[in-house]
Amino acid sequence: MTKITPRRHSIAADIALSETRAPATPRAALEAVPWLAGVSSAVLARLADQAVEHRIPAGARLFEQAESPNFAEFLIEGSVELLAVRGEVESLIETVRPVDLILPAAVLSRGPYLVRARVLQEAAIVLIAAEAFRAAVAEDQALCLAVLACQAAQFRRQMRQAKAIRLRSAEERVGCYLLRLAERSAGPSIRLPHEKRLIASQLGMTRETFSRALPLIARHGLRMEGDRLTVEDLAAARAAFPLDPLIDDAEPIAPLPLAKDLT
Repeated sequence: MTKITPRRHSIAADIALSETRAPATPRAALEAVPWLAGVSSAVLARLADQAVEHRIPAGARLFEQAESPNFAEFLIEGSVELLAVRGEVESLIETVRPVDLILPAAVLSRGPYLVRARVLQEAAIVLIAAEAFRAAVAEDQALCLAVLACQAAQFRRQMRQAKAIRLRSAEERVGCYLLRLAERSAGPSIRLPHEKRLIASQLGMTRETFSRALPLIARHGLRMEGDRLTVEDLAAARAAFPLDPLIDDAEPIAPLPLAKDLT
């Protein structure tokens, strides 16, 4: 197989704007992925030979929905929004954070992307030629198990989100979302990671419903002013919006051990 060059579609122009830092080599980036630790160096080297790494600025589109994947995309640094699009309306499905594969199901199935991907925070991404990636997954058991674990974690994240929408009221969804932001923050003031309209769409409500919930939540120690959250009483917020580990916990990527490792 011949070595790839960067793809020439919506991402190409954006890549040219992001040459401010020299990225690590694709091989070094792949070898540093914790959930690829069981994959041999030889397999990672073959993948790296068919890969490029780029730093991509915030706001750049990685791909559009309905576009066919040319690459498997490993998010090494930064964050990426996955957005469902209908006309001019965008709805936030998920924020992808490192280290993760961006929609590997589309790559493996040779199907079109179902959503748009846009960089939220400047991202370092390793792009591996789709055919080379599919061949390696089919040939190497350890890589197959790692990708399977990645997809399992992605499925479970979506299941957690679906449970939250179906089991919690609008006020509870907003309160738990803000509480998780507060719990992850080192200070009492936090800037929202997305526009309110996108957060509302991810939580399964309109922007108006989201805004109406904010004064109710402020009574429990979480006050919004503009796009900033101020934590006034964390204990009160925890009591009003108890987090559920079956909804709110993080979902690790944990590959199964190889069969030979179990003997």
